[in-house]
Amino acid sequence: MTAIELTLGGARVLVLERLTEVNMAMKAMSIGPLGCEALKRRGMAAAIAAAEANTFAAMDEFTKQTGAQLRGRASKYSGHFGGLSLIRKDAQKDPERRPRLVRQHELEAMLADRAHALGIEVRRECELTSFEQRVDGVDLEWASPTDRGRITCSYLIGCDGGRSLIRKMAGFDFPGTAPTSTFYQVIAQIDHPERLLPIGWNRTSGGVFAYGPVPGRLFMLDFIGTPEDRQAPVTCEETEAVLRRVSGADIRVKVLESGSRWTDNTRLADSYRKGRVLLAGDAAHVHSPFGGQGLNLGLADAANLGWKLAAVIRGEMPDSLLDTYTAERRPVAKAVLANTLAQIAILRPDPQSGAMRDIVAHLMEFDDVNRFIGEMMSGVSSRYDFGSELDQVGRLLGDQPISHGDAGGSLYDLMQDGMGVLLDASGDGEASRLVAAATQRIRCVAVDSGPSMLIRPDACVAWVSQESSMDGLEEALRCWFKPAADDC
Repeated sequence: MTAIELTLGGARVLVLERLTEVNMAMKAMSIGPLGCEALKRRGMAAAIAAAEANTFAAMDEFTKQTGAQLRGRASKYSGHFGGLSLIRKDAQKDPERRPRLVRQHELEAMLADRAHALGIEVRRECELTSFEQRVDGVDLEWASPTDRGRITCSYLIGCDGGRSLIRKMAGFDFPGTAPTSTFYQVIAQIDHPERLLPIGWNRTSGGVFAYGPVPGRLFMLDFIGTPEDRQAPVTCEETEAVLRRVSGADIRVKVLESGSRWTDNTRLADSYRKGRVLLAGDAAHVHSPFGGQGLNLGLADAANLGWKLAAVIRGEMPDSLLDTYTAERRPVAKAVLANTLAQIAILRPDPQSGAMRDIVAHLMEFDDVNRFIGEMMSGVSSRYDFGSELDQVGRLLGDQPISHGDAGGSLYDLMQDGMGVLLDASGDGEASRLVAAATQRIRCVAVDSGPSMLIRPDACVAWVSQESSMDGLEEALRCWFKPAADDC
């Protein structure tokens, strides 16, 4: 995703990918709204719809196999907090900004297709082995099973996961809390699936488990500690032992098709940038998977970083623009780490945690609380601090219809090529003239109703007019779009 953003911004990008092919093991089951919106802005709306249709088909097959009813509940609720599937759509301000049921391997496939269409070079089975920063670039070495190479680049971005080698080699601090529990997600054939019904999050004296919503999928949370070797393959015997312990049911695992494990290790990089080395996604933040927030965070990181770095590489913006990446994205990740720690707390099998869990469930009956938790889990309440008193400024806009003259469409239709957008409701075109004089990287669109609004390529609102005044527009342009010579 970062490579796509950079390429749309005019940069030349090389992706080194350690894996030979997409990992088909069951991982993320959905993408949060901000992640989906980042994809839609770059031409992947149809791919998201197709991938979600595939998931719904798998859920329908699961319904046939088990008799469980899933669709009706999905129409009323849109997520969970600590296994409390009580986030109601009717309590949300904008229920259409919801998670989408796109499985991780399908997300990887659509990103690969988009990267290929843009001509981005992706070298698989290549792993970075070392690098050295210089004043004007980064020298790095990589290795594959058949070759070794050396490359000089302007910037190096570590998107290499929670155990990021780039983060470690660059010397980023990565403080946080040590793991206390182990999560498992597997696809398996079991002998008595009916013993794991009803469908949903089940908290027991042994841990937590969930069965479904697609055939063979098992999620388990074990509180007895962490494995000696987290990277060792998950075995059929291990899966069966954990399942019997956390479910309390007499069940045998007949076939293990795929399996992965992880912990509630929770850490956040002290900065997302050291010179010409930057971090994005799990390389910058790790946490437990509850609520499926990790992909949402990572895709939004990429959307924030890509256009900024491209502007610096083009020479149109100063290097200091990259400091806003940490300033904007790190607080968002910090909030996610906090809510995932809270979810672990109310999932523990002890009576004290159960009592707190009951209180949280009761609080979620109030619409305001339900909305607060829903927006927190989806990320749509995120707001970057630009020092503005206007609530819209700093928010990430969802897609919305745009009416301009005799034409119509949507905001995201205007953003497919990575440009910023000015929605000009000034009537006399004053806002468009100011923008056109500053940069060619913003698409100006006269709209029939206001207020006027300057929107960055990541859909963040950078400026909003007040009573048709242009006050603040030139300052916003200097901060985000104007050439480096006019640095704010």
